Amino acid sequence: MANKALATRQKMRLRALPSQQFGKPRNPLAALAKARAAGPHAKPLSSERHEAKQALRKAKLVADEDD
Repeated sequence: MANKALATRQKMRLRALPSQQFGKPRNPLAALAKARAAGPHAKPLSSERHEAKQALRKAKLVADEDD
């Protein structure tokens, strides 16, 4: 019971010297995800259907001449 007043009012803190300071802790999962081989996802089928419909609308329809 040497420092009873210190326990209720103020906690002792350990101070790190400037040479011992580290940055924010790194997320180990983020480094693994970044190193993993990844690429763009495939387009959904609905977007491919939509693009096909747009191409049909833009294409000029020409009647076949059967002479």
